Amino acid sequence: MTADTEPPGDGSAGHVVAVPVYAGVSELELGIMVAVCRLCGGEGATRTVNRSRASILTAGGLVSTPHVLYAALPRPAGLLIPGGPGAARAARDPLLRAFLASHAALPVGASGSGVLLCAEADTLTGKVLGGPAELADTLWGHGVSDVRPDQSVTDGTLCTTPAGFAALHAAVHVAGLVWGPEAAQDAARRLNPFS
Repeated sequence: MTADTEPPGDGSAGHVVAVPVYAGVSELELGIMVAVCRLCGGEGATRTVNRSRASILTAGGLVSTPHVLYAALPRPAGLLIPGGPGAARAARDPLLRAFLASHAALPVGASGSGVLLCAEADTLTGKVLGGPAELADTLWGHGVSDVRPDQSVTDGTLCTTPAGFAALHAAVHVAGLVWGPEAAQDAARRLNPFS
């Protein structure tokens, strides 16, 4: 098998969804995304990635250590991009932008200001987006075809959502494409039994 025909994932029985993390990432959105993937794909279904393995401080003050460097990540089956107050600064990181651009064809879910990371990686041209209302004007400057503030929107393999609990929509979208819609809906029911 060549690298181009290798199945995505970590080389074991399951697929891996990559979750870029950065100083100031929302631990709520990150936690929702990791929980959905874990319920669908089991232990090790996600890998948090960053330019270094140094610990980072999340928006709520928790310390997190990324699993792997961008270059050391096994080929992922999808991307989940949480927002947070550190997203604007992270969007200036050329390694993160290159990482997101090189994986734009995968199923992608971005929540809150994580949508800004996709925009700065120039992966949203012609797309219909959801996301936070406060980013609507900024997102229009990235060649998108429409912006629907405060809505969760799916356009092909991309799902963009407002911040907070709406990250569940992005996570379920990616999990459905990676592990199947039944597993993703079951995870959503387990995390939100009142829906």
